[in-house]
Amino acid sequence: MLVLAVIVIGNLGDVIYDYREGASTAHLLMELSIAIVSFALIAGLTVGIWRQSRSNNQLKAELAAYAKGSDQALPPAVATARHELALVLKEQFEQWNLTQTEREVAMLMLKGLSFKEIAAVRSTMEKTVRQQASAIYRKAGVSGRHAFSAWFIEDLL
Repeated sequence: MLVLAVIVIGNLGDVIYDYREGASTAHLLMELSIAIVSFALIAGLTVGIWRQSRSNNQLKAELAAYAKGSDQALPPAVATARHELALVLKEQFEQWNLTQTEREVAMLMLKGLSFKEIAAVRSTMEKTVRQQASAIYRKAGVSGRHAFSAWFIEDLL
């Protein structure tokens, strides 16, 4: 975004300079178009980053609620089912001897987040999340992400 901001400022300065020098209207319109497109990209990126940050914060709150066992304003049947599933997950994670970090990563994987999204939520590198996922799969005795998720739902279907 910083590069785009520099381009917009530089381009606007160039448009002003070219205008004073008597450049053609077509040239001025082209440079002004580049500045407008660059500004639109900055706005789009800013909105995207804001939305992603908000989503990450929401996921962090959900992860914290999971750690505390909170079922914020859910219908009673859903809250009960969620609580029971949380107990099953907690017990299984303990049997597999997952660390607290691995438990958090495992929960986010079960929620369907990509490694990139998990890294963003946890403020870590994607490579670190991949290594943690490999440790989870090894401890769980499964071959990968799909087998890990299936381990929990296969008997429910």
